[in-house]
Amino acid sequence: MNLREKLHLEQQSKALFGQAQGYAFDYADDALQRNIFPTEQALKDLGQFAEDLPTATGDSAAILEQLHQYGSPATVAQTGGRYFGFVNGGILPVTLATKWLTDFWDQNTALQVMSPITSKLEEVCEQWLKELLDLPDSTVAGFVSGTSSAIFCGLAAARFRIYNNQHWDFNQQGHNGAPPIRIIAGRHTHGAVVKAIGLLGFGIDNIEWVDCDDQGRIIPGQMPALDNSCIILLQAGNVNSGAFDPFVEICDNANAADAWVHIDGAFGLWAAGTKRLKHLTPGMEKAHSWSVDGHKTLNTPYDSGILLCRDKEALVSALQATGAYLTSCYSESRDGMLYTPEMSRRARAIELWAALKYLGRDGVDELVVGMHQRAQQFADLLKSADFDILNDVVFNQVIVSPSADDQTTQSILEAIQQSGECWVGGSLWNGQKVIRISVCSWVTSEEDINRSAQAFIKARDSIIAASDK
Repeated sequence: MNLREKLHLEQQSKALFGQAQGYAFDYADDALQRNIFPTEQALKDLGQFAEDLPTATGDSAAILEQLHQYGSPATVAQTGGRYFGFVNGGILPVTLATKWLTDFWDQNTALQVMSPITSKLEEVCEQWLKELLDLPDSTVAGFVSGTSSAIFCGLAAARFRIYNNQHWDFNQQGHNGAPPIRIIAGRHTHGAVVKAIGLLGFGIDNIEWVDCDDQGRIIPGQMPALDNSCIILLQAGNVNSGAFDPFVEICDNANAADAWVHIDGAFGLWAAGTKRLKHLTPGMEKAHSWSVDGHKTLNTPYDSGILLCRDKEALVSALQATGAYLTSCYSESRDGMLYTPEMSRRARAIELWAALKYLGRDGVDELVVGMHQRAQQFADLLKSADFDILNDVVFNQVIVSPSADDQTTQSILEAIQQSGECWVGGSLWNGQKVIRISVCSWVTSEEDINRSAQAFIKARDSIIAASDK
């Protein structure tokens, strides 16, 4: 039997897909109770994958069995309710099921003629996002892998527009001899923004840094004088504190100067789509571009980043590819590749469509506000147990200080991680080592928070008791 015959037989029999389904269901049944981080044995067993590249064609069933036996135990259980490490979202059942279906479709989404269904649902998502987040009617969306890519796209569009306004065609003339562009950002700007600044050739050393308050928000009075060469970077959700920059004053001043504002809202932009947390985002609509993840707060599968830009010409001009075989295929409908740096892309927007259709406005409100409520519960429990909470819990982030001594804090953090009860990460806040809690999953319940708070208390008490001996 040759390779094509073997593959055709596997495709027709469906047994392999049934086997994968069984393994997936086993994993789902165990995800809520297993250790949040892999055990030492599970990590050791990853050595099973260290082998020479096979010569002969393999056995599909055996490959899946190996992956489930040794791969599943070595995953991080972020689909459970007690993972609070990075800002990693859970996954809505409807979006997981949608992903399974669209994996069988395996659509390339560059052009409408490649995938009419994806083109239509990207168009629908774009409209729904504008309505949900109250963005300008001119806003267009690019569906990329994550906020890092979305920021890159937003700043590429900004670069095109800033230069174009100064009669400089960046696509043709490039950086050499170009007029200067000023990059203005708060000192708490996320590393993904700084990376995009470097990748786009602006130069990290050229950033004009603006001081922030004790919550990590830019202080408007510390902003430099603006002009039409400026790109300003703001945050909807500080990655440590969850705080939101003051958009109204800064955006008004930027618009008056004909400058560009990009808002990095990887997890926090969704607050604008709620009734009860919308007070965090006034003036957000005055910006020019926004970046946000579906796979964080909205709980779509990875990878689901979204770039929103109210200047379609700038975005398309910055990202558009050319070629006779491409331009002859452009349609009057949406061609997704015009709004992203990639040409070949998976149909990630279909999962986003499923999430938004399932949740609706009320569901988005309940989901997002629920994360805030669980974060507040976590903070209240730890505060009552004499942990210092260093931030105002305005969204889903909690900064915890269990000790004034950095080494003790690190030891307590490691004890919590090793407990298997929950998983949290460390960070630095105003020069002090802290523990950072991010509540990002629909699964997280009040009991999950109670159980995790007890893990904090037990870890702290054990470390202090050991140091007293």
